[in-house]
Amino acid sequence: MELLFYRILSQLNRILLPRFSRRQDLTQLKKWEQALVGWKMWVTYRYLDAKGTE
Repeated sequence: MELLFYRILSQLNRILLPRFSRRQDLTQLKKWEQALVGWKMWVTYRYLDAKGTE
């Protein structure tokens, strides 16, 4: 159940949120962009944790 939730959330992030990996210098991001990167990382880590426990 948890794995399915984070998988869907991860796919929504991929579709709806912008990509920051194409930026040359991630240290120049604005605060709201840093928050989005953090959110995407958090979801990715939670998804991988849920996938590893199943």
